[in-house]
Amino acid sequence: MEQTDRNSRLLQWGIAAAAVVMIGIGLWNGENRIVLAKAVQICLECIGIG
Repeated sequence: MEQTDRNSRLLQWGIAAAAVVMIGIGLWNGENRIVLAKAVQICLECIGIG
């Protein structure tokens, strides 16, 4: 049972680390500006301004 818990925690930390790395790569490439621009456009269309 202890080995299963250890493997589960290792998997969780591995996924979390991969997520942090991918977020960092996205920020490095400027993807946050693209996502924000799309979110603003969708929001404005939803309320009927854009």
